[in-house]
Amino acid sequence: MSDATENTRQRHWSRTRNLTFLVLAIWFVFAFVVPWNAQALNAYSFLGFPLGYYFPVQGSLIIFVLLIFFQNWKQDQIDDEAGMSDKN
Repeated sequence: MSDATENTRQRHWSRTRNLTFLVLAIWFVFAFVVPWNAQALNAYSFLGFPLGYYFPVQGSLIIFVLLIFFQNWKQDQIDDEAGMSDKN
């Protein structure tokens, strides 16, 4: 394998790994940190639900779905730049 190909593969893997770490960090915040700190929001309500319940349940689901689309979009860009796209 040539040095250029090896450098491209290393850069691709590095960018993919960094994207995965970023998505996991955002996921961790919305899966654990927000619910742990939700008690302070329970003094307020929205649609009859305490905000400490509503934000983690509804907000986290929205963020998780957006994370899926973001990661797929960004990974497609990374693959295209490395010439590893499955598009013909």
